[in-house]
Amino acid sequence: MKNAIVILATVFSPLCSIAQDLSAIFEKVSPAVVQIQTKEKEVVGEGQMKQTVTAEGLGSGILISSDGHILTAAHVVQTAEEVKVVFKNNETIPAKIISTEKAADVALIKLVWPPSDKKIHIPKVSDSDLVKTGEQIFVIGSPYGLAQSLSVGHISGRHEKTSVAHNMTLMEFFQTDAAINTGNSGGPMFNMKGEVIGIVSYILSESGGFQGLGFAATSNMATKLLLEEKGIWFGVDAVLLSGGMAKIFNLPQDGGLLIQKVADLSPGAIMGLRGGAYNMEIEGEKLIVGGDIILSILGKKIGNEEDMLELSREMKALNKGDKMDLTVMRGGSIVQLNYAIPE
Repeated sequence: MKNAIVILATVFSPLCSIAQDLSAIFEKVSPAVVQIQTKEKEVVGEGQMKQTVTAEGLGSGILISSDGHILTAAHVVQTAEEVKVVFKNNETIPAKIISTEKAADVALIKLVWPPSDKKIHIPKVSDSDLVKTGEQIFVIGSPYGLAQSLSVGHISGRHEKTSVAHNMTLMEFFQTDAAINTGNSGGPMFNMKGEVIGIVSYILSESGGFQGLGFAATSNMATKLLLEEKGIWFGVDAVLLSGGMAKIFNLPQDGGLLIQKVADLSPGAIMGLRGGAYNMEIEGEKLIVGGDIILSILGKKIGNEEDMLELSREMKALNKGDKMDLTVMRGGSIVQLNYAIPE
């Protein structure tokens, strides 16, 4: 009996230590994890019952600077017309969108004013290249609105792709078995030192709930695209139409960008871009159609994914006052739009 007690103590003592360490790390980093509440326009209903309503959205984010910069997921704020950030102490502060990179599903927003709690520990954004498959990690977020929820898991793999999936180009993502659900999007993934190594993006699921396959954009990718490079945000949700899809929409070229949503008062709205008004599903892909289809930007035609990546680089290189011309197909007609980068 005595030997059995000794064996059990030997087994469970390290586990208790790990739990205590995680609890202490959670208490340290959780005040920097925020809930993001958004409002945006959505088309609902069909036929005569169709109407545009204001829909509320929910996500998570992580404070990365004392002046109020927050990392989150692009799909959380891409077409938001109102963004509010709620801290652990329930302080609520409005925020503005600085830049988004839909291809990587990462975004940077900034608080209109800094949080009142000046003692919030701001976690280090770590080098994700040092993370190895099998490492234990944890995620904090607001699944289904349950703020400050903790889930623990491991890095199941690392994926670097350039193929389109879920309407976005996967660039560099961690796969994890840590529980991720609606509301977790944009929240931080931490290593066991309490350092940010990823931004929660999406799940693969047949049921809509978590089934052990969650993905997070790596911290290095988020840092490169949002902090090191010049960021842009147009307040537009668009889907690339190419190949067979381009033919279905009767495009006069190999491809185009279908505008689904445009946030009010965003640069996209100021350009004059129009979003769709009809919900449609083509081979399992849900689309909002009836809006503009961009055929060219800066005089360059859109044909495929590579064209979009090149145009993204060119748009990021534009300076204040520079002109940006767009050619769009609207209701079967070709329309020219002109936009000047605000001074």
